[in-house]
Amino acid sequence: MAAGPGIPEVPEALPEAWQPLLGRPGLAELLGHPLAGAALTEMRRLLPPHVAVHSLRTFLLADACARSHGTAYDRVGLLAAAAFHDAGLVGRSPLGRGGFPGRSAQLLDAFLAGHEVGMGRRTALTRAVREHLRPLPARDAGPEARLLHFGAWLDVTGRGERQIPGDRKRLAELAPTPWFAVSFSARVVACGLRRVLPGSPVAPR
Repeated sequence: MAAGPGIPEVPEALPEAWQPLLGRPGLAELLGHPLAGAALTEMRRLLPPHVAVHSLRTFLLADACARSHGTAYDRVGLLAAAAFHDAGLVGRSPLGRGGFPGRSAQLLDAFLAGHEVGMGRRTALTRAVREHLRPLPARDAGPEARLLHFGAWLDVTGRGERQIPGDRKRLAELAPTPWFAVSFSARVVACGLRRVLPGSPVAPR
């Protein structure tokens, strides 16, 4: 359905499995934003269903943490970062320097540039994606990097649950992905060992 003059379009026909998460306040408040809609559309195109659900939960957990601590941050930008943070796990090309987080950051940067996002904002968001697999955020990391790191690790491993008790369980019940942590970890290990994306028939020399 086309939006009226000056009214941004809300993404249509998003997967049914996403709907319980899209109804949560942290996401529902952003659905009319053009960049948010474009990020969700790209996430649907790029990611397997269970990885896409993980990305939505990552954003919601990060947003819940920010709200509980009164942290100001780029909400729409973080949604885009969450949408792309595991995009580097998908495809059939060599990963190159930086592994799959580096590839994810490249994909995010191209997306943001295509939507005329400024360099400063792009730098903060791509750094968040590039560094989200670190054991701990860098000391000089900005709020977007810290929040993406928190949300991604909490959803997969449960680390940080005391900061927002019960949120991880509630989101997992709304949009379950059984055995996700095991399958996701195996995929990450495979990428790290081979330096290529799963399914690629040729390893780089």
